[in-house]
Amino acid sequence: MATENAPLRPASAAPPITHARRWLIVDLLFVATFINYLDRGTVSVALPLIAHDLHFGPERKGVLLSAFFWSYALMQIPVGWAADRYNLRWLYTGAFLLWSVSQGLTGTAATLGMLILFRILLGIGESIYLPGGTKIVSVLFAPQDRGFPSGIFDCGTRVGLALGAPVTALLIKHYGWRHMFLIVGFAAVLWLAPWLAAFPTHIAERTMKSAASAAGSRWVSLDRNLLGICMGFFCFDYYWYLLVTWLPDYLMTVRHLPLLRAGLYASLPYVVFGIGEPVGGWIADRLIGRGLNETRVRKGMITAAFLTGLLLIPAARVESPTRAIWLIAGASLVGFGTANLIVIVQCCAPDEEVGVWTGFENFAGNVAGVIAPLATGFLISRTGSYFPGFLLAALVLVTGLAAYWLIVGELKPRFRAAPGPAPRPRRP
Repeated sequence: MATENAPLRPASAAPPITHARRWLIVDLLFVATFINYLDRGTVSVALPLIAHDLHFGPERKGVLLSAFFWSYALMQIPVGWAADRYNLRWLYTGAFLLWSVSQGLTGTAATLGMLILFRILLGIGESIYLPGGTKIVSVLFAPQDRGFPSGIFDCGTRVGLALGAPVTALLIKHYGWRHMFLIVGFAAVLWLAPWLAAFPTHIAERTMKSAASAAGSRWVSLDRNLLGICMGFFCFDYYWYLLVTWLPDYLMTVRHLPLLRAGLYASLPYVVFGIGEPVGGWIADRLIGRGLNETRVRKGMITAAFLTGLLLIPAARVESPTRAIWLIAGASLVGFGTANLIVIVQCCAPDEEVGVWTGFENFAGNVAGVIAPLATGFLISRTGSYFPGFLLAALVLVTGLAAYWLIVGELKPRFRAAPGPAPRPRRP
């Protein structure tokens, strides 16, 4: 019998996972990603009050907003490597506990240094979400069926921001920003009970090569596909993290919305983004299921989605706050491409390296997460306007299409079988 820290066992050595249990795990991943992004988004909503209390200017705001990504980005490759090798039940549990406690302790911070420390610890814990979630989906579902579950689990990130912004604003209004962090962080620990009950002690991989074979292939697999994936995801995340970090502050300081209204309106783009994820993945899965070329379908969905990001440019120029909010919501149709970004990694990576490939991808994306808040804060400080930052983010996003079309090649999954009974095309 394998130990808790042993690599995942071959499919033939483990009992099949039922269809209902697969989707229960996806549901729990959705809730975890919801909490993940709610936690990381709280500092953006609370930023004006934190800045007032601790006397921060735009550049210090940028430093605080970027601090999370310092550790989050650096942990992506190590945590992806761990997701390929160690028991995901306990790996995810430990990471979740670390990020929840760090979030709660943020409410005790009295200086910029303490805030940065807790944001760094938050980043270490939250680094599990994409490599771990992507690995789990790749184990539970066949390649042609991964778009919808990938969109489901990852759209929790956007729902977390959508609901998190108004909920965070409401908690701040009634309890203050310090108690808001304490409540949000420590209440999340309750998620661990259903997770530990539902997730199998050992979850089977569809294919598991020997450790020596996997190590020997690792350098071969660091090919142009991975390079293109990393470049494209960098561009995608630069755009996304501009919205995550600066949008609430923009609505309050530029559009002069009060805290609660800013929290409510800031949620609209996240709702659009969140709905787009599973829908975009489902549409692509259905088209591929009808015989269309997988490469053209998934890259085509990404292209259409990315082009909507150009709406962010007029959003920063219109006079009406209402029009600006609707244009930003339109610019969030970028979310329709997100599930397909995740599936591209699953298609291109060897099965035993899905976690570490996702780690490389998310590392590149979160380097953008470090750069975007700092660059935007610098541009605001120098120009007194958000427009240059919005313009740059939209252009960077569209540039990412070149990486997916010109560098990433044909999507040819190496394996088509899934463990246990095949999942149904639609969720019950």
